[in-house]
Amino acid sequence: MFNENHKIAGVAYPQGFKAAGVRAGIKKNGNLDVAVIYTEREAAVAGVFTKNLVAAAPVLVSKQVVATGTAHAIVANAGCANACTGEQGLNDAHKMGEIAAQELNCKADDIIVASTGLIGSNLPMDKMESGIKQAVQKLSREGSVNAGNAIVTTDTYSKACATEIEIGGAEVRFGAIAKGSGMIRPDMATMLCFITTDADIDQKLLQEALSEITEVSFNCVSVDGDMSTNDSVVVLANGAAGNKKIVDKGEDYEKFYETLKTICVEIAKRIAADGEGASKFLTVNVTGAKYFADAKKVGMAIANSPLCKTAVFGQDPNAGRFICAVGYSGVEIVPEKVTIKFGDETVYADGLVTKFDNDRVRAILKEHDINVNIDLGLGDAQATIFTCDLSFAYVKINADYTT
Repeated sequence: MFNENHKIAGVAYPQGFKAAGVRAGIKKNGNLDVAVIYTEREAAVAGVFTKNLVAAAPVLVSKQVVATGTAHAIVANAGCANACTGEQGLNDAHKMGEIAAQELNCKADDIIVASTGLIGSNLPMDKMESGIKQAVQKLSREGSVNAGNAIVTTDTYSKACATEIEIGGAEVRFGAIAKGSGMIRPDMATMLCFITTDADIDQKLLQEALSEITEVSFNCVSVDGDMSTNDSVVVLANGAAGNKKIVDKGEDYEKFYETLKTICVEIAKRIAADGEGASKFLTVNVTGAKYFADAKKVGMAIANSPLCKTAVFGQDPNAGRFICAVGYSGVEIVPEKVTIKFGDETVYADGLVTKFDNDRVRAILKEHDINVNIDLGLGDAQATIFTCDLSFAYVKINADYTT
């Protein structure tokens, strides 16, 4: 459903939005590192944040902004997470909003702030201030690509998409940028996702939709099982499309909901596929569960298992590792009812590792996109988890991260 001609517009594709990304010298490599996304028209805001009890300062500040129900801008940086930085970090996060508010002629509690990078370092506020001022001056309808590149860290590319739908006779646009590659197991890695839309929708409905959708998209991703201190997903809806305001869960809401869900799932998949050092993209489909939560637990046990992930990396058809993870997932299962398939090849059934075609399974595991299909045989609930393999490169990237 994504129009690739609009991909370059990203968060600036919906009417009334502008974006920019600049170099402020925060990243050691000198790349773009400060982003601003702005709407002149006041926007309804919704947000979902990390459940890590050691939450970064910008998360604490942005939660307060979301609580007001409206926002005008998002200011984000990469290269410093501003996490575990105490009172100074909290002051700096507030200062990010204050600087942006002054430049944009709005209130500080209208500004969402976000940071990503190394935990434990203070923000260089002189560089941050300069970067925010530069970015505000460069805001444009063409600025989304630079904004997306300004928030990446170990990502190999910025995740972005844009689309449009018809709601009540009006064209409604959506755009998104995101980053995430390592320290990824959102349970709302370091994951940031910013979504814009010109839809007119009630703020409480927007928040409800985002919270529900996050559970089946970003909360169904794991690269390495580590939950970040900084995970943030934020949606701004400024109403510039002119559709009749969505105030209840009717047909218009369903259209909006499904489009937002599609965007979130797509971004989640791209984050998993771009996991640090990843060479494989793995989709774990769990069916036959009694409850969604059970299906998700089983899928996450696979996604977070170093043994399963290294087997995929090595193209090793070791079915025992997968049924082992299912068994320790914490879900009550009946081993004899479980079926596991790599692609369409059954590797476990009736309580036994099957005599599968070894060459056929190896061929499946050589592909970049791999499906592991698990049927628990207990009910009708299901979940889909997105993950990647665990490679030598992941160890190298993270062994050298601070140096």
